[in-house]
Amino acid sequence: MQADTPHNSADALVLTDINTRYGESHVLHDVSLTLKQGRVLALLGRNGAGKTTTMHSIVGYQPAMSGRITLFGQEIASLAPEAISDLGIALVPQGRRIFTSLTVQENLDVAHRRGSKPRFGFDTLFDWFPRLKERRQQRAGTLSGGEQQMLAIARALITDPKVVLFDEPSEGLAPQIVEEVGAILHRLKAGGLSIILVEQNTKLALSVADDVVILNSGQVAATCLAQDVSNDPDFLVNHLGVY
Repeated sequence: MQADTPHNSADALVLTDINTRYGESHVLHDVSLTLKQGRVLALLGRNGAGKTTTMHSIVGYQPAMSGRITLFGQEIASLAPEAISDLGIALVPQGRRIFTSLTVQENLDVAHRRGSKPRFGFDTLFDWFPRLKERRQQRAGTLSGGEQQMLAIARALITDPKVVLFDEPSEGLAPQIVEEVGAILHRLKAGGLSIILVEQNTKLALSVADDVVILNSGQVAATCLAQDVSNDPDFLVNHLGVY
């Protein structure tokens, strides 16, 4: 029997040697990373590097075929997505994926756990996102792209998560809305949430991240502190091909 890996109380989420397939394609190859409690980890890489697959493996949408995933020391890799969500992981998915036929309020009601008093309740979220409050009875499909992204974030927060996974939250948004998304990320970080951020906007990612993991072809190519990346002008060019 394999001995359990000692749990560090500062570790919110740990992936160890994760391998994941999509059909016949072996996408993730022995991916290991650690999200420390109360920190932001930027998961960066070129398109097709395996970032979204990593997120989907964590939440159980695309279960890993081998390896371990622990949430505050508890093994979750074999659990169903609903059980993983109940334990405190929320995903803000790429492309938002809100319920377009439901109102803003109904989207939040669906995600809210009955009988619970979430840290981010309706009053808090409507204070943070005043445009959602103004449009709470409006069908979500009629919102602007920025408003839909805010709704996707609010829907994740209403589940009262301990860890939040953001998959390309600034994608397709106007610069002003990107700034608003960045402000929300900073606010959540200041509030002590543990966050994994997948983001093509490296300036945004590095402005909020504490730690960085670079994926390349489904493998971890580098693990470092965000400040070290910011201080090395050649790092992003060498690993991501961007300036």
